[in-house]
Amino acid sequence: MNRRQFLLWVLCLIVTSVFFGCTRAEPQGFPLTKTKAEWKALLSNDSYQVLFEGVTEYPFSSELDKEHRHGTYICAACHQPLFVSTTKYDSGTGWPSFYDHIPGAINTKREIGFSGIQTEYHCSRCGGHQGHIFPDGPGPTYKRYCNNGLALRFIPQGEKLPELRK
Repeated sequence: MNRRQFLLWVLCLIVTSVFFGCTRAEPQGFPLTKTKAEWKALLSNDSYQVLFEGVTEYPFSSELDKEHRHGTYICAACHQPLFVSTTKYDSGTGWPSFYDHIPGAINTKREIGFSGIQTEYHCSRCGGHQGHIFPDGPGPTYKRYCNNGLALRFIPQGEKLPELRK
């Protein structure tokens, strides 16, 4: 990509952001829907920003990146189980990474990002943004579900999962 193409690409992103708005709409069409104010009252500001404004946390900032115990990773917003620890691996990227998810736990959508068109995934129950999928993971899926730690909670094996939020 030459300088001119890069500048046109940046200009396109800016125009798209201005035209379509820079903030995310409240998730709709999910089994659990709450207003932004309701989610803000339940979550830390940082978790809210990641889950419902699409912010990405800094790499290597999440304790969950180095979590190695057996257990379940749940959505920090609605408590739906998303991943099991047997699918987690160290991708070296600084974010918790998984090569597969619990069936039915996530939905995906294509979006324009800084690295071009990418696949975002979110909780299928509340619509909370979790991260992005990349095609560089280990087998058998060869996918990397790159997750924001602030969007997850880890429940160690043997502990009861919390009730799903209503």
